[in-house]
Formats: sequence, C-alpha cells, structure tokens
Amino acid sequence: MEQRHLGRTGLRVSRLGLGTLTWGRDTGERDAADQLKAFWEAGGTLVDTADVYSDGSAEYLLGRLIEDLVPRSDLVIATKAGSVPDPDRRFDGSRGHLLAALDASLQRLGTDYVDLWQVHAFDPMSPLEETLQALDLAVASGRARYVGVSNYCGWQLAKAATWQRAVPGRTPLASTQMEYSLLQRGIEREVLPAALDLGVGLLPSSPLGRGVLTGKYRHGTPPDSRGGSEAMAPFVAPYLDEPARRIVDALAIAADGLAVTPLQVALAWIRDRPGVAAPIIGARNAQQLTAALSVEALSLPGEICEALDDVSAPLHRYPDHDWSTL
Repeated sequence: MEQRHLGRTGLRVSRLGLGTLTWGRDTGERDAADQLKAFWEAGGTLVDTADVYSDGSAEYLLGRLIEDLVPRSDLVIATKAGSVPDPDRRFDGSRGHLLAALDASLQRLGTDYVDLWQVHAFDPMSPLEETLQALDLAVASGRARYVGVSNYCGWQLAKAATWQRAVPGRTPLASTQMEYSLLQRGIEREVLPAALDLGVGLLPSSPLGRGVLTGKYRHGTPPDSRGGSEAMAPFVAPYLDEPARRIVDALAIAADGLAVTPLQVALAWIRDRPGVAAPIIGARNAQQLTAALSVEALSLPGEICEALDDVSAPLHRYPDHDWSTL
C-alpha cells in the first residue's frame, strides 16, 4: 500500500487507515484479529483508536493483538483523548485530564508510546494554550511521537496550529481527524483550507458516509447493518434522506460504468482529495475490510471525479466565494 507523509511532518502512514470504533463491542477478538492481519498483510500501517471506544476495550484489544499478532514496529498507532462520559461536560481538554488519559491509553495498549496522539474535540471550558501544552509535554516525555486534533472547526484548527508554529520548541500539529465523505463535505468550507495552508494532514473519518455510500441502503435497511442496529441506527439515519439518495444513485452509476463497486468509487474519491493523508475505514469483519482494501489499485478518471463533485457539492456562498459577485 502506498505511504504518504502526514501533513508537513516526517511521519509516513499508509494511505488507508484501520478504524477500531466497534472493537470490543460489536467486533470481537477473532474478527478484530482477522482485520488487523489482513490490513497488515496488505501493507497498511495506520491504526486509529481512542480511549472512549468501547470504554477503553478497543485500545485493550488492540494492545493484545499487537503483542501476539503484528509487530509493534510495523504499525503507526493513533489514539485520542478528551471525550468524557459526563452529560454536563462532554469534553475535557485540561492538561491534567489529557495527560492522565494518555497514561491510561498506554497501559491498555501495552506500549511505551503512541505514534500519533490527538485531542478528540475542542473544549471551550479549558484554555486552548493549556490543551496544547499537554501535547507538547507528551512529545517531550516520549509518550507521543506526533500530535494532532480532531473535530476542530476552521477557526479552532487555525488558532491551534498557528499557536504551535508561533514559537520554536512547540510541537506542530501533524493531523486533524474529521468526518468527510461524498455525503459530508462541510469541512471544505474552512477546515480543509486551514489544514492545507498550515501543513496539517487530514484523516477523514466515516469516509463511506457511515456505510450509506456502499449502496447497501438503496432498497431498504439490511437487518445485519449498522442502520438496522438499535444502537447505531441514529448514527446512520441523517444520511438516508433524499439528497443523500441522489448522491448514492450517481455513485452507483459511476461504479457500473467502471465495473467496480460503489464502495470502491466512494473510497477512491475521498482518498485522492487534496490534503487527505488517509481515510479511516471502520469494518465489522475482515471480509468488509478486504473489499475496502481492494481500492488500492483504483484511480478514478477525471470526468467521474467531476461528476461526483457536482452532484455532492455543498452550497457555499458568502464569504467563501468572491463577495463582489453576490
């Protein structure tokens, strides 16, 4: 699998990443092992997790598999901290919480360091400079090699990345992880331009539109899908509306013309967007993952990309376009 630099850093990652959101909950140890082995054998290196995935079970399971199945040195392990199970405060970006969460992650993962450590979300109740100091301390102590953020809007990302580059000795942000797909292009308004300008690599989550871009929901909701799960149905529901249906229909037409699957077209489109380092794939089993990994050899023709761009284009007006023409 092709390797790419993550932003303007020396860190190289596979251009597809393996997500572990469901590990330890819907994905058991055997399926997780099969996924990790298939991913590794395909040349994949980037494995993404978080301290809150399955209440820590995803990290714990990944740590066990690293020890028994795949050499630690062959993987780029990325985890996140900052989300908390508190209805009154969903995010905690304080230095104390973040560093304690990192120590707990390392213990569950069974490793001395993570390759990429990301703040899971912006915390308006903690000073941004305090949050960023935790990233600097993690790198200075050797517990993290590179750092980034996740779910930061445009001004938040620009402020954080500029702060880190303003003074020598601070650790530049390597990445931002954001939802991005043909069904969700909102980051193109401000986040993506900021990332490109400041040298921050983009790691798209839900690159298949929460599974909708596979085409599996075109004629109903399969009972064994996320949309058919009581726990995950609300996660999928926003992408089952009429605008989404038009995009999925266009995707299916493009896939038929290329003799490939809608999944492959959707993944190739997002993988090769400007600024993207590695879309994060979340699969329930190795069969699903293998289908996604088959996109490695596919490059979309320019006219297909343009057609998909047009049908999925978000409505951005002032101030994104030339205001003098409005």
